[in-house]
Amino acid sequence: MEKQNSRYRWVVFATVLFAYFLIVSQRTAPGLISDQLMKDFSLTASTIGLLTSIQFLAYSGLQVPIGILSDRYGPNLFLIVGALLNGVGTLIYSVAPNEMVLFLARLLVGAGDAAIWVNLVIILSKWFKVREFVGLLGFAGVAGSFGFLLATVPFSAWIANKGWRLPFFTTGIVLCLCGILLYYVLERKPKQLFQNDSAAPSKQKKKREKTLVILRRIFSNRQAWATFLCHFGLVGTYVGFIGSWAVPYGMHVYGMTRSDASQLIMVGLFGAIIGAPLTSWISSRLDSIKRPYLIVHLFVFFSWITFLFFSGKPPYFMLVIIFLIMGYGNGASALTFAVVRKSFDMKEVGVVSGFANTGGFLSAVLLPSIFGKVLDHFHTAPSSVGYRYGFIIPVLFAVIGLIGGILIKEQLQESKQASEVRV
Repeated sequence: MEKQNSRYRWVVFATVLFAYFLIVSQRTAPGLISDQLMKDFSLTASTIGLLTSIQFLAYSGLQVPIGILSDRYGPNLFLIVGALLNGVGTLIYSVAPNEMVLFLARLLVGAGDAAIWVNLVIILSKWFKVREFVGLLGFAGVAGSFGFLLATVPFSAWIANKGWRLPFFTTGIVLCLCGILLYYVLERKPKQLFQNDSAAPSKQKKKREKTLVILRRIFSNRQAWATFLCHFGLVGTYVGFIGSWAVPYGMHVYGMTRSDASQLIMVGLFGAIIGAPLTSWISSRLDSIKRPYLIVHLFVFFSWITFLFFSGKPPYFMLVIIFLIMGYGNGASALTFAVVRKSFDMKEVGVVSGFANTGGFLSAVLLPSIFGKVLDHFHTAPSSVGYRYGFIIPVLFAVIGLIGGILIKEQLQESKQASEVRV
């Protein structure tokens, strides 16, 4: 395709990654102001927890529908709408007068966020060749990790200086402007540059398969379930733990200050920044996804099980290494979508990516609440006891991810790639 050889594809790449970077920052930024929201709106801790969950529930629940619609109507529209929804939701959040408006705002942000990653994968699939795509997914993962970093010290300092409303209001404005930029870069400019490409599809009108037929085929596909399980084991365990219990764990078990415990999350984020490009590079060099991905799953599994071996309190130097490896695994999870790209027809990349991503955020919703139930059960025992048994949950989740890695069929990917080369 002409698009895949043009210099303009790098403009598309940079713009899409910038949007993803900003949007990811708003997944965790509200966690910085939980105590202020409780004061300003007289909210309970359970209400704050529900406010956090509603965003991820919207995200996970919309993944497959967004994938179906994106495959059918194109990813550009949904990426643009997703960025605008994120911006509008963040703006409403910044001026919310009561808790009901806060809930509406986070619901909009979750719905907008649901449209981002799936469509990013489809857009990169269309603008870049397969070998380029695998490496660039790593850089997309880095952009997401930097988004998480933005929502730690920099955003926290901004809130401390200006209060919480102005930073969220400003971010909302920037996200809305980003949506307008995406419209220009993805829709307006390509129509001028690639007129022949845009005219081509109209000559060949193919019958579209029914949605139920597509879903039945995908839900009975071993490779689709492999990607679902891989993401379930790597992404949800990490995001669910650092977003809920990582800081309390450091404070209760190691006696850290809140600031020191937050440094563990920073270590994990640095691991994620390394993990995405490095694992993608290794995968490209080996011309294999399954082997390096299985090794990542094994390392993450052994990291979680280390907590059990040390009764919930490993030595501090080991704790830092564990967080680094878990973060690395989260970054390496970009390989899930390399499997999708190499294994499925372009018409199905969106829905399968959505299905895989649902796995990751399903475990992110499940882990905090199950972990919390375990801690409540052992609330009369020393803190390390509750956490020791709580860590059984991410160990089991990591086993599920490992099973997903084993289920990946490398042969299918190789034959698929060979057929693309012949074409």
